[in-house]
Amino acid sequence: MSENKKADKIVGVKGMNDILPADAPLWELFENTVQSVLKSYGFQQIRTPIVEPTALFARGLGEVTDIVEKEMYSFVDTMNGDQLTLRPESTAGVVRAALEHNLTYDGPKRLWYAGPMFRHERPQRGRYRQFHQVGAEAIGFTGPDIDAELIMLGQRLWDDLGLQNIRLELNSIGNADERNRHRADLVAYFEQHKDLLDTDAQRRLHTNPLRILDTKNPTMQEMVNGAPKLLDYLGEESRAHFDGVQNILRHNSIPFTINTRLVRGMDYYNRTVFEWVTDQLGSQGTVCGGGRYDPLIEMFGGKPTPACGFAIGVERVLELMKANGEKFDPNQCDVYVVHQGEQAQLRAFVIAERLRDAGLDVVLHCAAAGAGGSFKSQMKRADASGAAYAVILGEDEIAKGMASVKTLRSADTANNQTEVEFDAVPDYLLDQITCGDGCDHPEHHHLH
Repeated sequence: MSENKKADKIVGVKGMNDILPADAPLWELFENTVQSVLKSYGFQQIRTPIVEPTALFARGLGEVTDIVEKEMYSFVDTMNGDQLTLRPESTAGVVRAALEHNLTYDGPKRLWYAGPMFRHERPQRGRYRQFHQVGAEAIGFTGPDIDAELIMLGQRLWDDLGLQNIRLELNSIGNADERNRHRADLVAYFEQHKDLLDTDAQRRLHTNPLRILDTKNPTMQEMVNGAPKLLDYLGEESRAHFDGVQNILRHNSIPFTINTRLVRGMDYYNRTVFEWVTDQLGSQGTVCGGGRYDPLIEMFGGKPTPACGFAIGVERVLELMKANGEKFDPNQCDVYVVHQGEQAQLRAFVIAERLRDAGLDVVLHCAAAGAGGSFKSQMKRADASGAAYAVILGEDEIAKGMASVKTLRSADTANNQTEVEFDAVPDYLLDQITCGDGCDHPEHHHLH
């Protein structure tokens, strides 16, 4: 490369977004809240690989689903010829792990996961090619009670996040026999109205007709509303299960709407299906989808084992949190350490480590490209860091064996600096920051 030629800039993959430091507090708040809620219901975390055998998703999701047909990032491992796929969802991987490691040998398991998923879709608001999900899977539970518990867990999460414009839609898709009877009548109904079906619906008519019920095409709505309803095909057991879920939700004052068009395109779902939806995100209005998938473990070669779960679209929930006016503390640290001169720098490192030993978050000023190292420029950085205090070390302080401690968030600028002996700085600052149970300083909250 010639000296004058500038290297081409490499940018990220379309639809796979960077999460920048300014957004990190929002993600951390969400992740901490989710982890706390899941733990309060007895769920344990499981972490499965991002890459799985392609056959796992083809078998679990169904060969004719949109995900398997056109959305999966699949490739051949050039080292050994294995067919591999970046996971488009996590339920199949969690069930694979539970079966492979015999996790339910000593009883049912409540599991949860979090991480990135990958689908080759057209990127738009709330829908990305790398996106993040948090999910819960309850494996080995047979009754309607676990379905209701998962829904109530979701309600608690929205409450803890302060989100109010999310509503619950509920349906039952019965068992395979009930769906087959409904499917036959559904196909016959759609064939009678074939002139109204769009290209997608015609493609799905004989492969996945349930998905036609989920169409957003406005010209098809009236026709689809008149289609046979799966609820009318439920047998006694399926109906009793669905009634059981509703009874628990009503008894706990969880509002819901029965949406008879709520279906699943994946082969492994049965009985209860539910979605948490919002009107605040345009076309990507589903923030959490879930339901029961009793057949899946047997489809993967295990003994028949009931299961139920949900997955939350993290980016969509974060959009709602932003719309809700969620505010975040920009503070990088509690204390910013400013220094001038070689001896002061050495002492600054010692004091910074002692402050960290005391549980404080500390930024020690280090030389920056193109930036001056004067006290004035360092104090500007200290102020911008959001720190509550600056510790200042210069030649005068070193000569006296003292450090200057400056309060950066005080209205009283005339009396906001004091000198403290080197060894006493950690205790002094800790006393200032953790100033009693009645402290109402927001910058001190993480220390109480």
